[in-house]
Amino acid sequence: QVQMVESGGGLVQAGGSLRLSCVASGRTFSIYPMGWFRQAPGKEREFVAGISWTGGSTSYADSVKGRFTISRDNAKNTVYLQMNSLKPEDTAVYYCAAASGSRWIETSGLNCDYWGQGTQVFVSS
Repeated sequence: QVQMVESGGGLVQAGGSLRLSCVASGRTFSIYPMGWFRQAPGKEREFVAGISWTGGSTSYADSVKGRFTISRDNAKNTVYLQMNSLKPEDTAVYYCAAASGSRWIETSGLNCDYWGQGTQVFVSS
């Protein structure tokens, strides 16, 4: 059974940091591009960051560029999202995703066929 489990969310003050983790199991996720998306209440899901299967290429939404860093440890089938200088507008449920049939994560998320259950991040002002 394929599983992707996020952790690391929580409540933090503006300006603080959090590190999200996503552990994948059941498939060889080390060969899939992976990414992070988020969805705030009343808003559509949005792309946050993506990383190639080697970890050599990354991309970010403009809203998080310079503050967030995506990385992965293929030996542990884990992808991370280091979030610094958090802002109240970063409040959302964060989801990790993987695309088994693609070389890259589409910002729409439409080519992602594996998703985690989400972890809540709340940033207070």
